[in-house]
Amino acid sequence: MNAEIIAIGSELLTPQRIDTNSLYLTEKLNQVGFEVVRKTIVGDDRVRLADELRQARNSSELVITSGGIGPTLDDLTRDAASDALGRTLVFDPSVVEQIEERFRRFNRKMAEINKRQAYILEGAEILPNPNGTAPGQYFQDEKGILIILPGPPRELQPMFEQQCLPRLLKLDSPDKYFTATLRVSLMAESEVDERIGPIYSAEARVATTILASPGDIQVHLRAKAATIEEARDIAEALALKVEAELGKPVYSRAHEALVNVVARLFRERQLTVATAESCTGGLLAETITSLAGSSEYFRGGFVSYTERAKIDTLGVPAGTIRDHGVYSAETAEQMALAARRKLDAALGVGITGVAGPDGGSDEIPVGTVFIALADQTGTTVAKRNLGGDRERIRGMATLVALEMLRRRILGIE
Repeated sequence: MNAEIIAIGSELLTPQRIDTNSLYLTEKLNQVGFEVVRKTIVGDDRVRLADELRQARNSSELVITSGGIGPTLDDLTRDAASDALGRTLVFDPSVVEQIEERFRRFNRKMAEINKRQAYILEGAEILPNPNGTAPGQYFQDEKGILIILPGPPRELQPMFEQQCLPRLLKLDSPDKYFTATLRVSLMAESEVDERIGPIYSAEARVATTILASPGDIQVHLRAKAATIEEARDIAEALALKVEAELGKPVYSRAHEALVNVVARLFRERQLTVATAESCTGGLLAETITSLAGSSEYFRGGFVSYTERAKIDTLGVPAGTIRDHGVYSAETAEQMALAARRKLDAALGVGITGVAGPDGGSDEIPVGTVFIALADQTGTTVAKRNLGGDRERIRGMATLVALEMLRRRILGIE
């Protein structure tokens, strides 16, 4: 059965906001036998949205919208759905009572404009929203199903899980889907595809998607079968072949980000880490501490951005910098040793280099980064020549450091 997702909101058409709801919905729909054939983003325009709803309803059995059901005048999903389906909006006083009760719990008075959220598509079921004021709607007729959901993920996800999935599971779908995911570090997309293309192209029951971002590749293997168990077996069998081909760079089969994998290893091995950063400006420490509970394994970090800070704060020997340079393997090594020693950590990381756009030389061009690891067995230093702008160089250096940590903990070369 086909499904389409329409994300609504003019803010989603700007660089500042990303539609994450469609990723969540796609995963859940695949699990219950719906194939998402199209995703669309539509701004706050009643006519365009109504046209999009008509087109989607004509081509797919299930249409899901997210967003545009708040109380303000630019929340137009209800009105557009009424236009597209030719059904009136009916005012439901019980919805107003629920919204008023929510405001009372927070000792606030409901604004009159919130009553707009009580207009329900004629014939639709109300999907209560315990996490917000906007109720969802579930409508079904001879053409198919329209589900209207709120935009905030903390409202959309529980509403879909608790109220929509049980309804969809009752439908008789001939196909089930399962997606196996592999995360791959520090490989180029073209190299990944060149190596695994002959493997996945030989399996007609699996649709393969390769998603690339700097330093991180995601391989999605989506299998279709009569049962979810059969689809899982097909996808996992192919994933094992792909993993065997790619080898050590595969760092996760559970759709985890690299920092999550490293954090789990810290916990499992009861290890601690400290950082000393220069060109990354604390980005590695920020990435590690972005996870809740990181105080369990992160001892602290230094941003020794200047030569003087490396000498005075960390204790890097002035002779090391004089003889080898501030951007050198020797300086990175001393930074890692100092971080480990000063904060009594099992592992120390030191990063120094040139993030640009200025500051490079013929010997040390922009993008040259030295990353050192120190533990009780000794030190390891990697030199990387990272391309791109300042943001990309800093981000890639952080990923390289995380991958070095993963491999050091697991004993991988």
